[in-house]
Amino acid sequence: MEYLRTPEEQFQNLEGYPFASNYITIADNGMRMHYLEEGNKKGKTILLLHGEPSWSYLYRKMIPFLAANGYRVIAPDLIGFGKSDKPISQGDYTYQSHIDWLELFLKTLDLKNIILFCQDWGGLLGLRLVSLHEERFDNVIAGNTFLPTGEGIPSQAFLDWRNFSQNVKRLPIGKIIQNGCVTKLSSEVLKGYNAPYPSEEYKAGARKFPVLVPVTPDNPEGIKNKKAWEVLKNWKKPFLTTFSDSDPVTAKGDIFLRRAIPGAKGQPHVTIKEAGHFLQEDKGEELAKIIHDFVSGRVM
Repeated sequence: MEYLRTPEEQFQNLEGYPFASNYITIADNGMRMHYLEEGNKKGKTILLLHGEPSWSYLYRKMIPFLAANGYRVIAPDLIGFGKSDKPISQGDYTYQSHIDWLELFLKTLDLKNIILFCQDWGGLLGLRLVSLHEERFDNVIAGNTFLPTGEGIPSQAFLDWRNFSQNVKRLPIGKIIQNGCVTKLSSEVLKGYNAPYPSEEYKAGARKFPVLVPVTPDNPEGIKNKKAWEVLKNWKKPFLTTFSDSDPVTAKGDIFLRRAIPGAKGQPHVTIKEAGHFLQEDKGEELAKIIHDFVSGRVM
């Protein structure tokens, strides 16, 4: 498997991203996964999983607050994103390969008693991880995400996005993030989102994600997600939804999660106002406080 490594100079002096880098090796060829680890190493572990086409930069507004409140905060970059290495061939990116890489990440760091926050593909991967390693997770907070089985009709917003991602000549990462936000992003912030991708050949992972979403019942990954749902429909540990009010792709997905997962019953679910698909960017500080209040048992 051939891969690229984004030059470190791409990440110099990014606005709001002063964090130290950490890496684990996940393949015999030396391919690395990058992650942030901030806060109290003996505190409760909060795992922040990003989605498409972002990276741990998306969590820069949340990490300082959570770390200051005594948590061990871990935010990996998925393979193909951020400071993690990037296989060149789109064929190297599969739903299962991302699960395998994240499973190795969990086991290498031996993460336990995890408080998971997941958004976008962070949920498609994270919720499946919960089903496979439920003993490692204590709480789940889901924002603007889902675990699709291929049943039902995909939203037009998703189909439009998938079509765009596969046909546009140059995948405009910063513009995609901006289009998924309510707030106007500065040029420096857009620079942060574009930083991992010096050229189009670094974007194979970002290109591939949209077509990996199961949209037919016979999709093998959809079938695996059905098995994951068998676990989630019996999940009694605390499960919170924090969807935003301005995301056409995942709108009303929180209602299904609340009804389907036993641990979601009676929880103080939140709809975050004036936030788009990337609610961490629009309302990161507010979201971090909601996570803290939920985990610490405070009334929200």
